[in-house]
Amino acid sequence: MDERKLLKEIEPVAGDLLNRHLGVAKEWFPHEMVPYSRGKDFVPGSQWDKNDADFGSVSNEMSEAVRASLYVNLLTEDNLPYYFRDIDQLFGNDGAYGEWGRNWTAEEGRHSIVIRDYLTVTRAIDPIALERARMQQVRSGQVPAPLDIYEALAYLTMQELATRIAHRNTGKMMNDEVGEAIMSRVGNDENLHYLFYRDLATAAIAVDPSNMVIGIERAVRTFAMPGTGITDFEKLSREIARVGIYDLLIHHDQILQPVVMRHWKLEQVTGLTDEAEKAREALFKRIERIGKVGAKMASDRINA
Repeated sequence: MDERKLLKEIEPVAGDLLNRHLGVAKEWFPHEMVPYSRGKDFVPGSQWDKNDADFGSVSNEMSEAVRASLYVNLLTEDNLPYYFRDIDQLFGNDGAYGEWGRNWTAEEGRHSIVIRDYLTVTRAIDPIALERARMQQVRSGQVPAPLDIYEALAYLTMQELATRIAHRNTGKMMNDEVGEAIMSRVGNDENLHYLFYRDLATAAIAVDPSNMVIGIERAVRTFAMPGTGITDFEKLSREIARVGIYDLLIHHDQILQPVVMRHWKLEQVTGLTDEAEKAREALFKRIERIGKVGAKMASDRINA
């Protein structure tokens, strides 16, 4: 089925999912969550010292892995203009899709505001290095680019859920109740975004199963978190994985298995073309392999 025909066919579902989202999404305000009382002026030209950080606790410590995760999380949120561009081009800017895209963008915008303000006020990260990285990241405009709407539905589902998991796990390791509450609040938004795309993809599978299976296989095979373009991203990702914030085993156990295998029930899909059957077979083998590799990597880290 042509991509435009598919989008038209499932637009009523998108409208229902948008209304569901608007009915459960909670209004919140970044300025009410940021601990401004911990802040103080930055003297121009002064050097950042991580010992000046204030996390509202006795230890006042934050691990380098958590700093790396917050750094990556914020830079990916800052790339919002490019995500909006791609979603607008893929889904169009009219009707339910356009309304969803604009509302999603408004909600995502709060995430970068609240995380950046928290990091600045608490001095958790070198603000000059962070700003330079933000400028470089946004100037480069590098983001994952799904090939078509089928891959996009699968990728967006996985990416939103992965972001929720990474945000919440980061918060749990921050040693700061305020910081954890911020990351939990942001994670709750990401969870609602995930549910929209997951259920829209479910509708698409019912209408055009062959193209969706092919798109899901490609999305799983090429999946990458939206950190493309961040300097030393691979190194930062390894540090994030090392402490269990987000790694290959989490990707397998908390995304691929529950969503791709159980929720989308791809084993039960019928009427596939030969190409789609081959894609499904390759997909199942890849998911099994990811699980084995992820488990081994996690075991090796524990035993290192």
